[in-house]
Amino acid sequence: MTTHMETTAPVVRKSLLQLIFSGAYLLRWNDKLRPSELTELDKQAHKMLAACILWQENSRSLPGTEQMDMGREVIEGCLFDYFYRLVITDIKPPVFYRIKENPEHFRLLTEYVLGRLEPRLAPLGAFWERCRDWHLTGEEGGLARRILAAAHLFASRWEFSLIRPLNHFDDEMDDIARSFEERLDGFRDVRGVDALLTPGSALARLANHCGQLRFQIRWTQAPRIPATSVLGHMFVVAALAWFFSLSVGACPARAVNNFFCGLFHDLPELLTRDIISPVKQSVKMLPRILKQYEEEELERRIFAPLRLEGFGALVERVSYYLGLEVGSEFQESARQGGRVVRVDGFRTLQEAWNADALDPKDGEMIKVCDWLAAFLEAHSSIRNGVSSPHLQEALARLKTRLLECPLECLGLGSLLADFD
Repeated sequence: MTTHMETTAPVVRKSLLQLIFSGAYLLRWNDKLRPSELTELDKQAHKMLAACILWQENSRSLPGTEQMDMGREVIEGCLFDYFYRLVITDIKPPVFYRIKENPEHFRLLTEYVLGRLEPRLAPLGAFWERCRDWHLTGEEGGLARRILAAAHLFASRWEFSLIRPLNHFDDEMDDIARSFEERLDGFRDVRGVDALLTPGSALARLANHCGQLRFQIRWTQAPRIPATSVLGHMFVVAALAWFFSLSVGACPARAVNNFFCGLFHDLPELLTRDIISPVKQSVKMLPRILKQYEEEELERRIFAPLRLEGFGALVERVSYYLGLEVGSEFQESARQGGRVVRVDGFRTLQEAWNADALDPKDGEMIKVCDWLAAFLEAHSSIRNGVSSPHLQEALARLKTRLLECPLECLGLGSLLADFD
């Protein structure tokens, strides 16, 4: 039996895509000396990769339905908080925390933020209502919120570790470092946090590998503004996958799988770098050689250490998100009798496999999200006045692919028309 997340399909519009992508413009630690630009988009990606690790560790003993309910709460909580931060980006964290200590002041700030977000999020229907509830009436002490808070602090402290050596003259550094340690200590009861904070542990190494993807800039042959990283791109794909999952009535397990598939899909590029599609497609045998190398390095550098320390369940999930059992992250898949199986295309998945018990995951729709994220990157740069023949050609190629996509239920034609 098919189960759906929404009773009415939310509308994915240009304004939502621009809101998701706008974190690429927002600089973090903007009053400090930085070794490279640190953006809100990259931070959210790193935060959610850490949150996925913590969600897996804290839900693996739960029944499937409860596990997916927590996964959904973690994902949407991240998106709710991300959109909130996009509005209050100019408020320094110490000032924000002071405001939060005063319930009346915090309520006024929140109502202002929600008023700014409503025009863009209201078309999403139930998602928008859940966003309002999260910020106005949500339980602060719930496990999903604590996972997100711990992941937020972890990713922020990781950034801080990059800038601290360069800011030895700044008398705020010691106070900031102490604040991170004190606040993170309050989350050590959350399963996985201790391991995440232990230098050299398999979880810490995985999180560090993920963080390094912020240094890998996409489209290296075509200068752009903003110059998005592989890490930030992964978050945009994940967010798009979530909203399109809602729009097609995906069951909770499928929507959660799609988000994390989008979030992890370029993890192997840490091992091979971002090789542009024309090169991959024009050199015979290169895609196969790359894939073999990626899988060998994933096993050696990430999966084997995780298994050795007892995180085999996490390895299994990440492998599923990466599509290792079915040959590609862009191949539809599900589970049958405890075994991962290939599903023959989007329509078959939608009509026959869209149920939590089957643990379904999209393929073609994730690829569309990957193309759409790349389209946003190229379109935004050209609109900002930074273009090149290479970028113009890429934009035209991506638009053609999206318009020729057979998934009519995604409404890509009308969505792309808004970008003309």
